Amino acid sequence: MYSVLVILAVIVAVLLSLVVLIQESKGGGLASNFAASNQIMGVRKTTDVVEKTTWTLAALLVVFSVASVFFAPRASEETSVAITASPAAPTAPAAPAAPAAPAAPAAPAQ
Repeated sequence: MYSVLVILAVIVAVLLSLVVLIQESKGGGLASNFAASNQIMGVRKTTDVVEKTTWTLAALLVVFSVASVFFAPRASEETSVAITASPAAPTAPAAPAAPAAPAAPAAPAQ
């Protein structure tokens, strides 16, 4: 489910960026190039459709993003890397031990 939501969010994000590029800004924008749709629906209708599409895609992107948080895979407690016990205190290196004396020969059995 998580993968499906991420894929849908990416698709909506790409569509949203394309629709934002189509919108007419103060300077004209790419919307002025769509003369055929302006002649069919009128300039005001085209702007309304593009604006409604932008808001719808933005809302869908928010919904998919929030929903993906709920379906995101979580790490189990067994595989956690958190340390629960306090680490042991460091110890000083041991002094070199004196060489051991040779063992005495065993006494003969009587």
